[in-house]
Amino acid sequence: MSRRLQWGLPETPTPAHPYRDTLILYSVLAILLVVVAWATGGPVGNAAIIAVFFFVVASVWSLSRWRTRLRAEARRNRDVDL
Repeated sequence: MSRRLQWGLPETPTPAHPYRDTLILYSVLAILLVVVAWATGGPVGNAAIIAVFFFVVASVWSLSRWRTRLRAEARRNRDVDL
């Protein structure tokens, strides 16, 4: 019996609120970035600008990936029902 390596990630179930969860995660990370800058005496203004940029870019990318995945799942479910 031969085995094949699987290079992809395993399929995980879709969370109940993928968009909300993603935005909460990235907002917490952005706030953490500003807090670390403040705690270490770094430039908080620059950290805030970087945090906002990080939040926007990461959120747009992740939300577009979720949208693609949810549409593919809906298409698969629709095809199974036929």
